[in-house]
Amino acid sequence: MDQPTSSFWSLQAGEAVGRLGSTPKGLSSAESVARLKRYAGNRLVPKKRTDAFTLLVGQFSSPIVLMLIGAAVISIFLHDPTDAVIILAIVLASGLLGFWQERGAAGAVEKLLSLVEVKAKVLREGVPAEVPLAEVVPGDIVLLSAGATAPGDCLLLESRDLFADEATLTGETFPAEKSVGILAAETPLGKRTNSVFMGTHIVSGSGTALVVAIGRDTEFGKVSERLKLRPPETDFEHGVRRFGYLLLEVTLLLVIGIFAFNVYLHRPVLDSFLFSMALAVGLTPQLLPAIVSINLAAGARRMAERKVIVKRLSSIENFGSMNVLCTDKTGTITEGEVTLQSVNDPEGKENERALLYVYLNAAFETGITSPIDAAIRKHCVIDISAWKKVDEVPYDFLRKRLTVLVSGPEGNVMITKGALAQVLEVCATAEDSSGSEHPLESVRTQIETRFAEYSQKGQRTLGLARRKLGATSRISKDDETGMCFIGFVLFTDPPKPGIAATIQRLGELGVRLKVITGDNALVAESVARQIGFENAAVLSGGELKDMSDGALLHRVDNVNVFAEIEPNQKERIIHALRKAGNVVGYIGDGINDASALHAADVGLSVEGAADVAKQVADIVLLEKNLDVLVDGVREGRITFANTLKYVLIATSANFGNMFSMAGASLLLPFLPLLPKQILLTNMLTDMPAMTISSDGVDDEMLARPRRWDIAFIRSFMLTFGVLSSVFDYLTFGALLYLLHANTIQFRTMWFVESVISASLILLVVRSRRPFFRSKPSLRLLLATLGVVVATVALPYLPFASILGFTPLPMKYLGVAAVIVTLYIISGELAKHLFYRRFDRERSAAPAGGPPALAVTPS
Repeated sequence: MDQPTSSFWSLQAGEAVGRLGSTPKGLSSAESVARLKRYAGNRLVPKKRTDAFTLLVGQFSSPIVLMLIGAAVISIFLHDPTDAVIILAIVLASGLLGFWQERGAAGAVEKLLSLVEVKAKVLREGVPAEVPLAEVVPGDIVLLSAGATAPGDCLLLESRDLFADEATLTGETFPAEKSVGILAAETPLGKRTNSVFMGTHIVSGSGTALVVAIGRDTEFGKVSERLKLRPPETDFEHGVRRFGYLLLEVTLLLVIGIFAFNVYLHRPVLDSFLFSMALAVGLTPQLLPAIVSINLAAGARRMAERKVIVKRLSSIENFGSMNVLCTDKTGTITEGEVTLQSVNDPEGKENERALLYVYLNAAFETGITSPIDAAIRKHCVIDISAWKKVDEVPYDFLRKRLTVLVSGPEGNVMITKGALAQVLEVCATAEDSSGSEHPLESVRTQIETRFAEYSQKGQRTLGLARRKLGATSRISKDDETGMCFIGFVLFTDPPKPGIAATIQRLGELGVRLKVITGDNALVAESVARQIGFENAAVLSGGELKDMSDGALLHRVDNVNVFAEIEPNQKERIIHALRKAGNVVGYIGDGINDASALHAADVGLSVEGAADVAKQVADIVLLEKNLDVLVDGVREGRITFANTLKYVLIATSANFGNMFSMAGASLLLPFLPLLPKQILLTNMLTDMPAMTISSDGVDDEMLARPRRWDIAFIRSFMLTFGVLSSVFDYLTFGALLYLLHANTIQFRTMWFVESVISASLILLVVRSRRPFFRSKPSLRLLLATLGVVVATVALPYLPFASILGFTPLPMKYLGVAAVIVTLYIISGELAKHLFYRRFDRERSAAPAGGPPALAVTPS
């Protein structure tokens, strides 16, 4: 932070504006652009570079590839420059292939993210303008309102009933009241009431503030820099990392052993090193990062077509793995169009005077935008020109009340509406139909009985109270006492047509729905019945408060509806569900949903949500509709399934080929394949995999949630790697003892057989079904056939000798065709036996979380 503004909370507003070279009308457009460049390096999380150069360099950043390049360069000066140039050319071609695909994926993702970018409202030359949060700079004048995220550390210039949630900084669960003022320079963070800070959000009220610091210079930035905060690793990222470790262990053991043995056999050290490095490249799925990026980006594009925007690509897998979805009922399960049905007095009769009072309350409130108040204002038009607003105590999630002070024909009247129990807390009397007041306790039972009747009909019911005051211009929470209860405010919000069928579709996908609502238990239970939850298990917020974490963990899986839930209890429910072994999704669009969205495995918000909810969410729905979500879950599973297909291919045929090559190098008097031929094999077998994002996925692979299972992958690798090696050694035998091939023919024949078998086995392992019953995508099929044709033709091309190949007699191709055919048949048989054994082992194992992708019953 610049020294002149280091203790900005101790400055007068005008002085702070002047020190930052700003004006009350904000910055000019030209000045904001200049400052954006000046502060570009100060971002808390610098924008990930996806320019062409960065992506291209990233293709060659693997230590194994760099070592191979280094060895090839050395061989140019010490050995055969032709071979070295060919090796470098193949490495470059593989890198360019990955770059081309990943560049397209990165561009597509950037376009999708721009659709749901969170923005701040600032003054530019006196005119309000919306700009992305990352483009707000020191000196900007920002306009704050309920739900807005503070784009930096700011000094308040104006405020009205402003409350901010500062839990991320101070740990304080109660919203902090904010107002304009000057504080001492030594004022601690939690008491700087004239400032709002980055990482916090506005709960209610409105204000105008001067942005003093952004990024690393903010209080939040200092904490983040000290702790080096980063987003928690998703299950998908964890799986990829563990898979990488598995391959690293296998590769290191194999490569070090092969290099040592070849040196022991007195073969040239440089040739042995190049051979070992080429084997390492063959064993390492170089294109895994590119394949993951391509698959995730393709999945994100398909999900966007279904009105689901993915903000964090790695969350797609968690989306597919999700087996519990928590949601509020309003707008998701119900129509979301709250309608005021009637305003009744305590005796249950419609009351015009009570309607006037609730209309005044809704018309004059300026805190949180609420569909409740919108429904009241929409219900009717009442002339309130004789009334004026004097003051307001905004709604908050602890009091659950909203109070306004109005002045009119009846003098000063304080009107409160809110949750019935919280309204009754501040009442001393109740008014009957004739206007007479009675002690509240004498009619409390009658009021609670009527409330239960309304709730059982599914009507959302608020309480309404008033209190006449003398001449005053200010009220506070302390004035909410001694009030008179004047009636019930009844609302309806019916379930969406077809919602029961949608919930059933989610159930068929293995996703259980749990409703978390602030409505009372009777209303929630009524709605649950209407959407197909017969005998729904309901847990209230009051019961939850008295329940230990252990007891909640025991019950949470069996509860369908959580009712009367306070905002801070949502996060506790999410944590309990996750501890119970579930992958939990949470849909939230309100200010009070931020912590629950962050706690869930998959945070889902909607386009019209509060800024803080959209910012925290991993995925944003362009429609608040569970039908959209069903399609998104399927796409998430397709994306994960196609990513895992590449992993299974890389750990079966490729592993088998490289393992066979390693063994053959110890048994044969010559290297079975030259380093350049190994790299060419690796590049050609990866080409069909580049199209795998377009591949179809069998229905049974989408029926249940999926998760990474390293034990399954290891078992698959051993089974199909050994099978591949068996046929490789069969090929060696045919070449040496049947065809009596020379060294060049041996290498050519094995190259052809290896590439063709590795390409075709993809069509086998991509599905649990027999390959002729599961149709691959046209792009995948054409790419596979194209590689097969190119491989067969390669030895006959004019430049084949440069690559170390020679034209093969037809009998060689006939033998190769027989071996490949037997390999495909054996692969089908091995696949059937493998999955049958694995299913038997899984059924015998104790029940756990969602199963691995590859172990779904056929």
